Amino acid sequence: MNKVFPQGENDYAAAGPKAYPGGEAGCGPLCCLCRRACLSASLLFLLATLAALIALVTILGLPSRTPGAQACITLTNRTGFLCHDQRSCIPASGVCDGVRTCTHGEDEDESLCRDVPQSLPRFLVAHCGDPASWIYSDQKCDGTNNCGDCSDELSPVTVCPPCGPGWWHCPSTFFKYCDCIPRRLYRDHIQHCSDWSEEYACPGP
Repeated sequence: MNKVFPQGENDYAAAGPKAYPGGEAGCGPLCCLCRRACLSASLLFLLATLAALIALVTILGLPSRTPGAQACITLTNRTGFLCHDQRSCIPASGVCDGVRTCTHGEDEDESLCRDVPQSLPRFLVAHCGDPASWIYSDQKCDGTNNCGDCSDELSPVTVCPPCGPGWWHCPSTFFKYCDCIPRRLYRDHIQHCSDWSEEYACPGP
């Protein structure tokens, strides 16, 4: 049996749900106003966030893009620290010594010096025979007893080349030296070698 709609109701059934001006089907004026308010609030939030970011960048500047620490070789053929200008190579022992040697002072940056030696790059650090002791890598094999037990100059901890032309090979009586003493101490009438060799040996070439 076919249902008969009164005049007007038949037109509503055929047309479907009534659409309000400016709204969607099935959405009343209040619903549409809520949706518009939510969209406006979201847009305002995004704009405020963007404005805050722009203001932050303006005040603090863009994040630094400085390169990480890089090793280099100094003019004396020692391990060094390459400054960010990519030209200046300072000795390893010049890092975190309280003096800003690089043009922009990156050799004294807090990130490098906050927990020495743990915060230093590995290429800047050399370990002594005593695990609790360390030196800068450019102090190894420099003829000086930097570790205090000569482990930075002698095997088995460190393998260094023989004494160079400016040095005399002998067991030193000075705490400052190990198996080499500066040749300027040769024949100065003061004992520097335990065997007196620097005073009584025949002059070398």
